[in-house]
Amino acid sequence: MKTYLNYILFFLLLGTLTVKSQSQNGALKFNLKGRVEVRNSGRPISGVSISNDMGNFVITNGLGEFEIKTRIGDQLIIEHDDIETLRYDVEKNDDVLILVEDFESSAISSRSKSLPDISIKHQQLLDSAEEYKADDIERSIDLVAQSISILGKRGRKKELARSLSKLGEIYQYHKQLDLAIDNYEDALENNKTIATSLLLAKAYNLTSRYSETIDLLNPLLEIKSMPPHQSAVLYELLGDANKGEGKDFVAIELYNRGLLIADKNQLTPKMIDLNSKIADTYSLGNQPMEAEAYYDNSLDLATQSAPKRALQEKEKVADFYNTKSRFNEEITMRKSSLEELKKLKSPNAGVKKLELGDTITSQRINYKIANAYISQDKYNEAIPFLEKSIVEAGSDDDLVVQKDATRKLSEVYKVKGDFTKALDTYQNYVALVDSLYVRKEQEISRATRFNREIANAQNRLTGLEQERELSQSKYDLALTEQELVQESNKRQQLVIYSLIFGLLLTLLAAFFFYRSNQQQKLANNLLALKSLRSQMNPHFIFNALNSVNNFISKSDERSANRYLSDFSTLMRSVLENSEEDFIPLEKELQQLELYIKLEHSRFEDKFDYRIDVDENVQVSKFQIPPMLLQPYIENAIWHGLRYRDEKGELLVTVKENSVDSIIISITDNGIGRKKSAEIKTQNQRKQKSKGMGIIKKRVAILNDMYTDKVDIKISDLQADGVGTKVLFILKRVK
Repeated sequence: MKTYLNYILFFLLLGTLTVKSQSQNGALKFNLKGRVEVRNSGRPISGVSISNDMGNFVITNGLGEFEIKTRIGDQLIIEHDDIETLRYDVEKNDDVLILVEDFESSAISSRSKSLPDISIKHQQLLDSAEEYKADDIERSIDLVAQSISILGKRGRKKELARSLSKLGEIYQYHKQLDLAIDNYEDALENNKTIATSLLLAKAYNLTSRYSETIDLLNPLLEIKSMPPHQSAVLYELLGDANKGEGKDFVAIELYNRGLLIADKNQLTPKMIDLNSKIADTYSLGNQPMEAEAYYDNSLDLATQSAPKRALQEKEKVADFYNTKSRFNEEITMRKSSLEELKKLKSPNAGVKKLELGDTITSQRINYKIANAYISQDKYNEAIPFLEKSIVEAGSDDDLVVQKDATRKLSEVYKVKGDFTKALDTYQNYVALVDSLYVRKEQEISRATRFNREIANAQNRLTGLEQERELSQSKYDLALTEQELVQESNKRQQLVIYSLIFGLLLTLLAAFFFYRSNQQQKLANNLLALKSLRSQMNPHFIFNALNSVNNFISKSDERSANRYLSDFSTLMRSVLENSEEDFIPLEKELQQLELYIKLEHSRFEDKFDYRIDVDENVQVSKFQIPPMLLQPYIENAIWHGLRYRDEKGELLVTVKENSVDSIIISITDNGIGRKKSAEIKTQNQRKQKSKGMGIIKKRVAILNDMYTDKVDIKISDLQADGVGTKVLFILKRVK
């Protein structure tokens, strides 16, 4: 619990600092609105260029209005071909009116001449955005926004595509790959170019969207006039995508096609990249000989072209040696890398750390050399390299390598038995872990602010793109119409939301009403079933006791006792299941057989019986309402077979009907329903009607509750009306 409270306090503090930082930034920068017009006539001047010290640039619209991001103390520069350049000092956050003298009306008619060359200005802004890309992402994005703003509201799709593509490059440089992909895709929608397609494919590969890379680039293979460098990059990116999907053979083939183009056109950097990637693929495919051959090629080419690239390849080859446990060769290669790195770090070399990458540092190479020695149990040789790695990482503020090297050194001392040094070193490691944790929290905070700034910048750009969709012919009335449209939209939204809310309330009320009805219906059905079962059991008991009474009246005490014993067994089973809607079919058949046995003992000279269950029927998987079959057996015996002159037959069969249903058939060759009805007394007709009526009501309720689970069909066995056949179609509950 304490840990959770600490986290909550930390995030509250972080949020407070973020809000404070935002408020401070907001105090420095704001959007200044203004208007440029002729002093004497008040006529607005469009096409006037407004720029400031921050590098922001806007052009006045048809109403002479502008809006520019600026700060207190900045100086606005107002430029136009037909007026003298003016300067305005920003002293407060109020709308400004800039009055221009000696502006002739002819200048208005020659508006096209007064506008600066947009294409040149557009490219200048993109070049500036590229310059600030690494060091000031906010300014870089603002410059791209300005490049979009000056394009106007229609046309110039090529320039717009270039702006969006540049924006994608900025986001990709700062590892905001989703935003980069969105902007590359928007750029392609405006103007399809090979360069943007290749940039988008690279971003897809970096996010493991390999199939999209393949779909995007495969059509480009048909282009015959593609520049050699782009062709080599095309095959390289397709190779990367296929390698990502595990198609190593296809990847190697594509890399080789790209390498052939690069070799033919002497594109040395691409030759190095492709040789290296072929070697990587062979290495992953456990083909060390082929991998080493291509690594040698890439290393030779890199050594001849650029020391920095040679150093990168040496480290890749050293990593390859490490995976193959060739530690002596790895150590030799990394020591050579250290010498090369010293030369590159000299002031005359002019190579920045960022150009080499995070892995090409002296402390990291020393750490890897130490690990190679440790893998060979050469602890004494490893210690100096670990110590050097720790010192260099400390001076370079590389806490990750310093932490790892310190821990490894502690483990080496422990193996050597020097527990004092091991403990001291481990304590240093713990302190470094704490420092690294604090730094990671700071990095998370910075990343949060950074992502927020990027989101705000992207929102501004999205707004610019949406503005381009407005019609140029209605632009003069855009400001007034915009206010009216916004107000109208608010009213419409209020009405729509009210209607939606009312509809939701109505649907909610209907849902509760429906559910209440269903629950009430279920309760009524359950109550009706209970009532019908309570009527069914006495009916059955009464008929059975009549049979016992018949034995007693004949003074057949032995038969009466045997009958009562079987009857009590049957009654116990019936009463146990009297509260259930369904019981296993197997149990119902057992009860049915016991009941028929009892009736057969009374009318032994009237009928024989047989119960057949198909071996393909899985009786255990089906359930049936209790006492469903017994009334029909009773009718067959009492109203059909009992009145035969000759001995009859009662047959009960269970067969498969479909995958989820079976057919239970009860057939008798008694006198038939029509003849039985003729000889019945009025009281017998009433009793049958009551028994069958209860059964029909039970089946109707159960089918309503369980979706047509039981179906009953009654028909004459023979065309002349002799005999009766009752079919039950029983479905399995899923």
